[in-house]
Amino acid sequence: MTAQDDHAEITLLVDRFFRALDERTFASGWTDDFLTEDSGMETPLGTFHGAVAVRATEEALGRYDRTQHLVSGVVVDAAAGADRAGASWNALMTHVHDDATLREYGAGTDPLFTVGGRFDAELRRTSGGWRFSHVTVRPIWTRGRPPLGVGA
Repeated sequence: MTAQDDHAEITLLVDRFFRALDERTFASGWTDDFLTEDSGMETPLGTFHGAVAVRATEEALGRYDRTQHLVSGVVVDAAAGADRAGASWNALMTHVHDDATLREYGAGTDPLFTVGGRFDAELRRTSGGWRFSHVTVRPIWTRGRPPLGVGA
């Protein structure tokens, strides 16, 4: 496998992961195609590991009516044939508040909470292909109000 093959596979993993987040089809084991069993996540909501990281992701997205994540500029650092890699990418994350949040915030509240940021990831090659072993979310800017109970 070449470094170009690894880059393509990791970029596809990133795209498929965010598509899964936006489609919200969280059947049991949905993250098996994306995360290692011992994966870790660092987000503005906290640091999580393993199954707790999966539940935290589902809970965070559940705060919104719907979301759209746009990813660009995936940069992969992997030697050809290596079992570990690093990657980073930019993301524009648009979150649509649910009706309960909009009622609580009051009339005229922008229904969107938008975040521009960067993701940094560590990956491991498994028998099923590349998987995220650690993901860090680094917000750079926000617009709109975060969900209830969460500071921006």
